[in-house]
Amino acid sequence: MKTRHVLLALLVAVIWGVNFVAIDVGLRDVPPLTFAALRFALVAFPLILFVPRPKVPWWTVVGVGLFMSAGHLGFIYLAMHLGLPSGLAPLILQSQVLFTVLLAAVFLGERPGTMQLLGIGAGVLGLGVVVLGRGASANLLPLFLGLAGGLSWGLGNVVSRSARGAKPFSLVVWSAAVVPVPLLALSMLLDGPAAPVRALTSMTPLAWGSTLFTVLVSTLLAFTVWNSLLQTYPAAQVAPFTLLVPPLAMLAGWLAFGEIPGVWDLVGGAVLLAGVALSQSRGMLRSRRNGTTATATATTAPARASATVTAPAQASATAGMAHVSPPGGERAPEPAGRG
Repeated sequence: MKTRHVLLALLVAVIWGVNFVAIDVGLRDVPPLTFAALRFALVAFPLILFVPRPKVPWWTVVGVGLFMSAGHLGFIYLAMHLGLPSGLAPLILQSQVLFTVLLAAVFLGERPGTMQLLGIGAGVLGLGVVVLGRGASANLLPLFLGLAGGLSWGLGNVVSRSARGAKPFSLVVWSAAVVPVPLLALSMLLDGPAAPVRALTSMTPLAWGSTLFTVLVSTLLAFTVWNSLLQTYPAAQVAPFTLLVPPLAMLAGWLAFGEIPGVWDLVGGAVLLAGVALSQSRGMLRSRRNGTTATATATTAPARASATVTAPAQASATAGMAHVSPPGGERAPEPAGRG
């Protein structure tokens, strides 16, 4: 991955880590499914009146909305409401990395490379360390709901990966319009018919602030960047960056609520970081190697030009074709400007 894309992926990880603090605050005043529905209603409206519809089939828009948004966040909001700790929730969600790699291999033919598999394996090991250290206090139902959120996110990643040519921001806005109706219907079924209206009319300023953060920063900004990266690189190369979210969420919880991570949290978080670095190491090496090749080609071009008239054009073409081959797949790389 190019350096700027790595930095963007890291920014998304930081935002989503802090986002769990915002969610925890908002869930104190609003039922979980109503809170998620409100988030995406504000994402979709009124922007949908001004943002052109993405140039992809309707099933793609609906799939991203149902899986990446409604299912992913609906399940995790409900799990946190039922007692899944804010520090454990992002860890359980990292099951989406395994689901994404598996589903992308089945439906998209994207085979992860050896380094990616090792990096993901290290990340899963770190995830297991932290879950074993903290999971004893969690009930089984919230854990299963968190895993369901991870599966839904993995499906959404694969659907988003297939939405090539769509502008990421328009995909975020239009797919958000799919979310409010099913989540509000489920909220009325689980919390009572009057619960959503009662919650929305009694929200505190802190709850509204939490909602605005999840709408403007965590959704419109972060998901737009995330979808852009998924359209530029193989899903198995982008997904491991979310392994950074749990340790960042622990840090945010410590700063916001005084939740001090335990020894197992710190050890597992360090292994997670190592897994992300390992999964990206081969791509960085290829980037440097290709950059060196391009420089050498451009440097030797004038000498070859004295021998033949067509050599400069060939040298320019060779230098211009230097690119970063995404690790973990045999597919030709995407154009640099796609993201």
